[in-house]
Amino acid sequence: MRMMAQISSPTERGNAAITDGSNARLIEEMAQRWKPEALYFATIGGRRGAYVVFDMEDSSQIPAFCEPLYQGLNAEVEIFPVMTADDLRKGLAL
Repeated sequence: MRMMAQISSPTERGNAAITDGSNARLIEEMAQRWKPEALYFATIGGRRGAYVVFDMEDSSQIPAFCEPLYQGLNAEVEIFPVMTADDLRKGLAL
């Protein structure tokens, strides 16, 4: 199922992660493991943030996605299912 994650991290922890290189490692590991359809970086509530669109086969994968971000960045993570316009057309046709 196509999912979107909104990720934000506290400024202090983000600063430390950039300085020690762990921010770049976490992003690279996430990209390699989840092969996101899209990965955007932005500010979220004035903090460093990212939006990730990726495929999740089963809800049991939520901890595997979230835990590295919680532990590595003290991040807040929200995950929700999303659709393309084609998905919506298909859903409304039923």
